[in-house]
Formats: sequence, C-alpha cells, structure tokens
Amino acid sequence: MTITIINDCRDENAKARQVARAASIFKCAVAFVGVANDLEASGNLVDALDALEDRRGVVLVNVAPRHGKAKQWPNGTPFGYFRYKGVLVAASIDGCTLSLAKKLNLIDAFQILDTEKTTRALEKRSVIQKETGHHVVRSQFRSFNFLPKAAAVLLGRRHLPSRAMDLETIPDAPRAIWWVDNFGNCKTTLLADELPLKETAAISEKIGALQRFPRLKDVPDDTAALIEGSSGIGPKRFLEIVVQGGSAAGRFNLRSGSLL
Repeated sequence: MTITIINDCRDENAKARQVARAASIFKCAVAFVGVANDLEASGNLVDALDALEDRRGVVLVNVAPRHGKAKQWPNGTPFGYFRYKGVLVAASIDGCTLSLAKKLNLIDAFQILDTEKTTRALEKRSVIQKETGHHVVRSQFRSFNFLPKAAAVLLGRRHLPSRAMDLETIPDAPRAIWWVDNFGNCKTTLLADELPLKETAAISEKIGALQRFPRLKDVPDDTAALIEGSSGIGPKRFLEIVVQGGSAAGRFNLRSGSLL
C-alpha cells in the first residue's frame, strides 16, 4: 500500500512533518506532491489514482486557505472522503479540488466530516488523546494533526460522523491549465474528445489554433502543438500544450490556473 499526500503546505518543514506522520501511522511508503492551488491538486488527485491502478492506497489532499470565501468555515474548509476501487481519498472540499475527479466520474458518493465531531470520535477510539483534542480542532495544520488520523480509521472501514455531499455542488472544472511540468509543457483540463478531431484546433483566442499530433515525438522542432498527454486515467487523458524543444509556458505566458 502507498500513501500519497497532495498538499499546499509544501515547504520543507511542512513536507517532512506530514511524511513522517503518515509513514508512522500507516507504516508504508509515502509520496508527497506539493501544489500551489486547488486546480493543481485536482489534476494530481486524478494522476495519483491512475498511478495506483487497482492497488490499495490512501490519497490525502489538502488545499485549505483561511482567507476570502474560506472565512465561512469555522477553521478552513471541511474535509471529506470517497472511495475509488481500493483507494481511500480524504480531501478538503472547497474550490476545484474535486472538480477533475468529478469530470471523470471517479466519485460515486462523498461524505463530509465534521472536524469537531470526528475529533471527539477519534478521542473515544484513543486515536487522539483527549488533552490534545481541542488543539486538533483549532489547529492551523489540520492536514497534519487531523486528516491522517481520520483516514487511518476510515481505511479500516470504521464509522466516523459524516454527512453526504451533493456531488452537483462540486464546481465544474474550468477550461484551464492545471499543471506546468519542468519542460514547460502545459497540462490542460480538456480531454481529447472535447475538441474537434481536426488537424488544427483553436484552443483559445490567446493561443490561437494549434496543430494536433498523436504524441510529442511527432511534433516538429520549435513547433507549438496539442498532444494527448500522459496525465489522466484509463483511456481518458488530458490534452497538453507543448513546444517541441522549448517551453509552451514561456511562449504563451501560461501557468497553472491560466484560463483558456
């Protein structure tokens, strides 16, 4: 089994603490993906499920700002969970974090956890010490103090207080870039069958028409193009904007979150 952490708390201190805690709780390998926003988290969640294939695992996802719209919550967006094949996904619910999993029909049902009630339940199970429960509820680092412990209980199919979430409340994924890799290739939220199957496709006014190629190898040198990328799940793969031998992000001034 493998634990995958996808988190916007991604400095070296926060990363090391999360990995150490998850490894000590689950006693297995832990992979960590640092993200800058909810759209990056959304795409990386799909890729984590794809990487695990049919094997057992846990994916812990957190993008939980405390400012702006997040002020509506007592202490940041709540967490919830769903199961996909043999994988438990425990994730924050705000923004687009779950949007691409929804788009690909990976979520059959989603349960929202009440942080305070769940913490009380974890105290009764001696997962969290009673004298630290108040700190857990108020913690600014709930993805460290709360989420992995709740996930460990859920992994064993044990009950925690929760309520069903209407999947229609998950925002639809925008037409956007969700990730820029180290080569400058830009992963979009678009699937291959969402654009006309023509030699060229107008992806946006900003970028204009790009020629489509089956794979990166087929793109001529220094040419901007659309290809079916490696990210996605099963036969559903996201389109990527690439420049052969160069950076699409640099040429078109794109970054994660850029709308198309």
